[in-house]
Amino acid sequence: MSRAELVDQDLARAAAELLRHDARLPDLDLCVRSRGRVLHLTGHVDSADQLASVRELLGRLAGVLAVWDWVRVGGRPPVVLDLGCGATTQSPENIGVDQRRTDAVSVLADLRGGLPFADASVDRIFTVHLLEHLMDFLPLVDECHRVLRPDGILHILSPWWQHVNAVADPTHLRLFDVQTVKGICQRAGADPRWYPLHAARDEATVFADLTPLAPTAPAPGATRMARFFD
Repeated sequence: MSRAELVDQDLARAAAELLRHDARLPDLDLCVRSRGRVLHLTGHVDSADQLASVRELLGRLAGVLAVWDWVRVGGRPPVVLDLGCGATTQSPENIGVDQRRTDAVSVLADLRGGLPFADASVDRIFTVHLLEHLMDFLPLVDECHRVLRPDGILHILSPWWQHVNAVADPTHLRLFDVQTVKGICQRAGADPRWYPLHAARDEATVFADLTPLAPTAPAPGATRMARFFD
């Protein structure tokens, strides 16, 4: 077994123990796995607040890069978009969105022209190795804010700028660091705004989980920002 597999095994065990024994959590019907130090949650909770608490606690485990979930809330399965999915979505349940038809694509759309989904209609959005291909990715990030529900989450994965993968692909137009995520969350005078649930990187990839902020909600405080960013 490789070191990476052993790390995933350890993280999954630590996460499962937290869910079983942490007094702050009720007895929840959840299953957690770790893949590449990203925690994957499935199961059921009664409320969005319960799920938010679980995500926050799991995200504090050392070594976790992101927390992804396909958890049913109050019996309702989440609506999950996979933008720029190409031939593969992150889960079979995800709605694949791309400008070219593949077996994984359910909705054809040019992502540079907006998202063909109603306001506040989506629970999770994956942008996996997508934003670095756009000269200006902020309009798409704003569109994600529009279509996400108030407790929704945008998942970002992009190559870290110091890894060869960032420059090896000639279709990459932008470079990413965790500080780029900070810039998304602290755009001067920006509306819509984002709150960082998690942000991290490994040797190759930048990860971020962001949730939309309402217009009247306070900005992330200095303590929260210092947790993830320089």
